[in-house]
Amino acid sequence: MALLTNTVVGLLGLMPKPVMRRFAARYIAGETIAEALARLKELNDEGFSGVLDILGEDAEGEAGARAALAEYLGALEALHASGLDAYVSAKPTHFGLRTSEDLAFELYSKLATACAERGRFLRVEMEDHTTTEATLSVFERLVQHHDNVGIVLQSRLFRNDDDIARLLDSLPEGRVLDVRMVKGIYLEPAKIAHTEYAPIAEAYVRHCRLLFEGGARISLATHDEVMAERLFELIRELEVPTERYELQVLMGVRRWLWLQWLAAGHPVRVYVPYGPEWRPYSLRRLKKNPKLLSNFVKGFFGG
Repeated sequence: MALLTNTVVGLLGLMPKPVMRRFAARYIAGETIAEALARLKELNDEGFSGVLDILGEDAEGEAGARAALAEYLGALEALHASGLDAYVSAKPTHFGLRTSEDLAFELYSKLATACAERGRFLRVEMEDHTTTEATLSVFERLVQHHDNVGIVLQSRLFRNDDDIARLLDSLPEGRVLDVRMVKGIYLEPAKIAHTEYAPIAEAYVRHCRLLFEGGARISLATHDEVMAERLFELIRELEVPTERYELQVLMGVRRWLWLQWLAAGHPVRVYVPYGPEWRPYSLRRLKKNPKLLSNFVKGFFGG
């Protein structure tokens, strides 16, 4: 299966840019901040808030990481000037995590400060398991100094129960933990993670219960209507107010479901990625998760 996936992704990589762009346009706002803001405005006009993310990971050394920060600061300024409803999200390896935790902390701190000055929130993204511990360490340092930062947790990882307890215990007094809860796109080894749908879904609901009971605010990142109904039952059971949760969705994925949730009174936020790295990003996503290949085929043929 891995050989087949790599072969298919390799062939996709040989496709002309306009052909790949036809697929990517459904999931990626464009290459420029202007294109991203245009897409955000469309979403805001429909009642959806947004997440602005510049595509990129594994920055090339300190220089590459600092260049990423400069790009984010420019995008933040444009977002602020637009007045659109969106917060900012950045991946730790884009900010040099593999080079140095201190470097990543420094760059996130600068962006968090700039976001706070403009009344914006900043999400620290999560990548594969090789970066989990370092990402949590950087976030734990950030949250001591900034009250406008949040983290992402992946329900498929066995360590997640302990990480939730750890994060709740490490918060400064009076601070609310803000978590984007995801299943996790990365296909992790079976010795450290659930690999089948049912246990991942069970873990997701359990982790949300632990977070809600711990006073956290949760961004429920899912496109699974069955699991969403379980989460809505949990929200009703625990009497969680709407300011403590929202649904988060990926642009281009099951739009009809967003509309259904929004009409039912649930806040819905759409992830809006953009940047010149859209092509390698798309190919990496396809390679990391073969299930996305079916989405590629549907997207390409208009399904």
